[in-house]
Amino acid sequence: MAQEAPPSDITISGGATLVSDYRFRGISQTNKRAAVQGTFTVSHTSGFYATVWGSSVDRYIYDNSQEIDLIAGYKHSFGGTTLDVGVLYYYYPNSGFKNSDFAEPYASVSHTLGPVTGKLSAAYAPKQQALSLDNVTKRDSLYIAGDLSAAIPQTPLSLSAHLGRSFNRSYLTFGEKYTDWSVGASYTWKSLTLGVSYVDTNKDLFNGTRNISKAGVVGTIGVAF
Repeated sequence: MAQEAPPSDITISGGATLVSDYRFRGISQTNKRAAVQGTFTVSHTSGFYATVWGSSVDRYIYDNSQEIDLIAGYKHSFGGTTLDVGVLYYYYPNSGFKNSDFAEPYASVSHTLGPVTGKLSAAYAPKQQALSLDNVTKRDSLYIAGDLSAAIPQTPLSLSAHLGRSFNRSYLTFGEKYTDWSVGASYTWKSLTLGVSYVDTNKDLFNGTRNISKAGVVGTIGVAF
C-alpha cells in the first residue's frame, strides 16, 4: 500500500465577497454603493503569511476605481493568545498623477476565552506624500482599534463589535481626527457567510450630497475556499 504524502507546510485559502457598502474605518469608499471584493492568502506553518486583497472603490478615492492591498505578516499563537504583526501596502492602479500608494505597518494581540475573542490592534503609516492633503506635504497616520467577537454555541451565528480611533489628520481621515464604531452579526453555512452590521462615525463627510461617514447598515455575502 502506498504511503500517504505528509501534510504540506503551506496552506492556500481565499474567498470572494459582495458588500452593500465598502466601509474603511467607518467611511464609505464606494459612495455608499455596493462593492465586489476578493482575497487570496498563502500561509506557512512557521507563522509567516502573504495576502492579496482587492475591492472596487469610488473614483474619489485617489481618482481610482480599484484598491489592491498587498500584505506580508507573521502570526504566532501561545495558549489562547495570538500575536500578529506585518506590513500592509495599499496599491491603487491607474490613479493618475497623484502619488497614491503607501505602506502601513500593523500589530495586533488577541485572546480567546471560550466562544469570545477580544483583540487590540494598531496601524501606523509613517510620513508619506501619499497621505498628504495637498500631495506635497508628507503626513503620517495612526489608527488604534478594539474588537470583540463571540460565536453563539451550537449555532452558526456569531456577533461582533468594533471601536476605532484615527488620531492624525491625513488623506485617510480626509483631514480630521475621528472615531468609528460598528456592531454586527453573521450566519455561516458550509463555505457561505451572510452578514449584517451597523456602522457609524462621529464626523460628517460629504461626497456631493451623500454623507459617506453617516451611520448605515452594511450587508455582506461571502464564499470561502
